[in-house]
Amino acid sequence: MHPYVNHLNFPSSIAIAPDGAVYVAETGLPFDHAPKGGRVLKVNEDGSVQELLSQLRQPVNGLVWHEHGLIISEGGFPGRISRYDLATGECKTLLDNLPGFGNYHTNMVAIGPDNKMYFGQGAMTNSGVIGADSHDLAWLREIRHEADIPGYDITLSDYAATVTDPEGRQISTGAFATFGHRHVPGTRLAGQTPATACIMRCQLDGSELELVAWGIRNAFGLLFLPDGRLIATEQGTDVRGVRPVWNCPDFLFEIKPGAWYGWPDYLGGKPINAPVYRSPQGVAQEFILANHADLPAVEKPLLAFDVNACAVKMVQVPARFERAGDLIVAQFGDERPMTGPPGPPVGRNLVRVDTSDWSLHQLPVFPWHRPIDIAFSPDGEFVYVVDFGDFEFTAKKDIVARARSGGVWKIPADYLELKIMSPVSFEKDIAPLFNQFRASMMWRLDLCKYDDVRINADMILSQIDGGGMPPSPYPPLTSAQITMFQDWMKQGYPR
Repeated sequence: MHPYVNHLNFPSSIAIAPDGAVYVAETGLPFDHAPKGGRVLKVNEDGSVQELLSQLRQPVNGLVWHEHGLIISEGGFPGRISRYDLATGECKTLLDNLPGFGNYHTNMVAIGPDNKMYFGQGAMTNSGVIGADSHDLAWLREIRHEADIPGYDITLSDYAATVTDPEGRQISTGAFATFGHRHVPGTRLAGQTPATACIMRCQLDGSELELVAWGIRNAFGLLFLPDGRLIATEQGTDVRGVRPVWNCPDFLFEIKPGAWYGWPDYLGGKPINAPVYRSPQGVAQEFILANHADLPAVEKPLLAFDVNACAVKMVQVPARFERAGDLIVAQFGDERPMTGPPGPPVGRNLVRVDTSDWSLHQLPVFPWHRPIDIAFSPDGEFVYVVDFGDFEFTAKKDIVARARSGGVWKIPADYLELKIMSPVSFEKDIAPLFNQFRASMMWRLDLCKYDDVRINADMILSQIDGGGMPPSPYPPLTSAQITMFQDWMKQGYPR
């Protein structure tokens, strides 16, 4: 197999319009002499591309189709969210001056059921303290960058570290402060908006910016489920810098307004000094916050991905498949030895998450470099996978990347082994199934009337699955009949 779109420079995002039009964003990262500045491209049917926008603030981390336009998340210094009108060609800034110049950036937007824009804002640091690792980071190479901004009121502990700066000098540095500075123990910092390591939201025009939740280190991928819940991938804390953390995986979280996700003192619901996060020599990191009791209870993840997998963006499996409702998550892969000790490659693949029990399942492997975004075609026939490109790290913590090595794969959805679901309709399958005991239930609802069954589908499923329906003397429904009713629900209740 070969990519559908070739020769892209480190792309990060894909957006599919309802009519099937495909749009792709390049980050604009200038590795291997690639042009600096992000771009938005329209993909033609033959796989060629047409440039719509250029010179965007790099890295461009998100591209979302919404109401005949594209919403673009620009990392940059500072971060920015813009909207490109596909009809007029006008590009308008919606939000500007978002936190920037640090380890992570402004991430992708997801449109909520309240018709607001939700987005993740990455942390400025690995674990709350600026250290010499920022100088080592091949995508930053700067130690004197912005400090993290708390989203909730915090009180600082007496934590401080003595580190060596790039000039060889010994410097004392602390949490939520610029390099070489520290706050007095017990300092109280007020929560702010915008903050870092958080989820924020605003109106579609960028107004009324507000904090949703804080303490999620780098929520790179966001997705709203059909029931309105917002979920996010979080990239776990690395083995680097002043407060290195060992064996920290990436996580999948449900995002709840007003919740605290634990960063920088709790990771995946566990304290940073938990045995699993200690160094091979047993060294544990100290807390840098002194007011845990004043903060919301720490949220626990829905699941943990493999350590170093780098879970990024995701999509929900559409109704035509047996796995409808499950998630397909792209895993960018490890960034060792930049972010951890050397080891075999991890990630660089797609995984399926079963949303009924939040279990993780492997999918077939394809010969791409680093998948970073994924989308289904409107008819569900194809899966588009964005491949960031050839991008590796050396023992000296340099990046070896190959320009024009990124692309987009267009894969028949069947190749992901999701199993196409047999179509189920109310008139052909569901009404005849219930007709035999319809009269016994008429006091409550008409089981052969579409609207009655559609509105009460969850209750009906609970009853037929638990033995409460059909009433005696009728025999219980078979597992195949119950599955057929579930399939009808997954397929969107077709008539």
